[in-house]
Amino acid sequence: METNRLHIMDTKTKILTINDEIDVRKPAELSYWADKFEVTNVKLKAAVNAAGPSVKAVETYLRKR
Repeated sequence: METNRLHIMDTKTKILTINDEIDVRKPAELSYWADKFEVTNVKLKAAVNAAGPSVKAVETYLRKR
């Protein structure tokens, strides 16, 4: 199965690959998704803990909140 990937630049101008799952252990990825979903890092981590790391699952979870 091929995953969707998005390449973004982190704050140190390194390329960050974003997959279909959110890895909250990576600061640049955590910041990217928190900004994308317009939530704090803490709320994003809680959403990942509740819904799992899937971007779609987290998005659905946050919409219901």
